[in-house]
Amino acid sequence: MGARQHMRVDTQRESRVAMAEVFGEFLDGDATGEHDAGVVVTELVDTFLASCHIPAAAAPVPGGFGVGTATAWRYVTETVALLAVRSPKLRQAMRDAKKAGHAYLVIDGTLIPIDRVAADRPFYSGKHRRHGMNLQVISSPDGEIVLVSGPLPGAVHDLTAARIWSIVAKLAASGLVVLADKGYAGAGEHIRTPYRGRNKPTSQKDANRAHARLRSPGERANAQLKYWRILRKLRCCPWRAGQLAKAIHVLQAREIGG
Repeated sequence: MGARQHMRVDTQRESRVAMAEVFGEFLDGDATGEHDAGVVVTELVDTFLASCHIPAAAAPVPGGFGVGTATAWRYVTETVALLAVRSPKLRQAMRDAKKAGHAYLVIDGTLIPIDRVAADRPFYSGKHRRHGMNLQVISSPDGEIVLVSGPLPGAVHDLTAARIWSIVAKLAASGLVVLADKGYAGAGEHIRTPYRGRNKPTSQKDANRAHARLRSPGERANAQLKYWRILRKLRCCPWRAGQLAKAIHVLQAREIGG
């Protein structure tokens, strides 16, 4: 088994354990219908991972688990809902970040591609040149996701999205230092962005390079979300992008926290 394949197997194993713990807390060992809670947990976990995670299932979900398509997607919908409700709210995320003692946070927008036609202009991102939903992601310096925002159409700029979700105001109130790219210029002194303009002096160029070095590990948080196959191109309702991303955030946090 190659190193990459081994890593994926380990990742799925960790995901299964984390999800089983979450669902076990909800079901608390109670019987559900004709099956006991353990069977329900196993079915939910297996169907969700096969439908959403990266390595793709060897067979379509219904065929792979002996259930109908409607039942399979009901499992996925219920799984996402159970996980997403445990995602931290903005105020709680800021408290947790301060308690963790992070030297700074990183905010970055990501576009979740959707299956849309050219007529749907509100969903079209000129920056990415494709249709999608804008999510704002706050991460720690080491790339661990701290917060995932709700979704907005891809045409909404990152700074506007951060203001709509009150992220800019809450970050200012928290007193935390935040690093961001040039798209967040004008957000306020608490959000540090690179120097802009041509013919910058050497000191500003050096500062921009240092800024990029500090910011880049945090921006890998977006890559963690895209590791999940379902977020590479969303074929369900676009407005579910936020709920899916929040569910993944909860699952990954559970894996890291143990």
